[in-house]
Amino acid sequence: MIREVRVENLALMRGDRLLFRGLDFTLAAGQAISLVGRNGAGKTSLLRAIAGFLRPLQGSIAFEGEGGALEPEEARSRGLHLAGHQDGLKSSRPAEAEFRFQARWTGAGEDGMARARAALDLDVLFDLEVRKLSAGQRRRLSLGRLLASPRPLWLLDEPLAPLDADHRKAFGALMAEHLDGGGMILAAVHDPLPLVTETLDLGALEDVA
Repeated sequence: MIREVRVENLALMRGDRLLFRGLDFTLAAGQAISLVGRNGAGKTSLLRAIAGFLRPLQGSIAFEGEGGALEPEEARSRGLHLAGHQDGLKSSRPAEAEFRFQARWTGAGEDGMARARAALDLDVLFDLEVRKLSAGQRRRLSLGRLLASPRPLWLLDEPLAPLDADHRKAFGALMAEHLDGGGMILAAVHDPLPLVTETLDLGALEDVA
């Protein structure tokens, strides 16, 4: 399992525009890092690059386990969750069916799904089609797989944005529990997360780019 993510001399492009270059940081077990910077600074692109959906212009992204270096493809397929603005939920499906599909696709068993249902108050959504859910309800449903199929690295893009105050507090507690268990969180944020994190300001790289 992933115990460390190491980014060295990373540069990313979006279209014809250089987002940043020269990015170095390490994320270790039990640690959370908040990505900050203006819109367009590259926060979402960095999450997607670590998840393997965006090829870097230069630099490296490496994953370490307890026994040393991990193959990137294996680390990504079994060791991380990416929760972004595009939640991948199929709008025509009942919420329960969509939750079960996503949870099972990422390897969840019944115990994990039961934990996610209770922790995120999902049962009240299950009689509705996904298209009838509010933005906050959709976010809770999409976050369910993080708890249903535990993986050490959570890549989160504005995870609290659509949630109400009670569910922000509840998910904040779940993030803290994840870190206490040796998990890692890299989150793109505009508002501070409800837990202690390091801060990585991609805007500080603009002069370099």
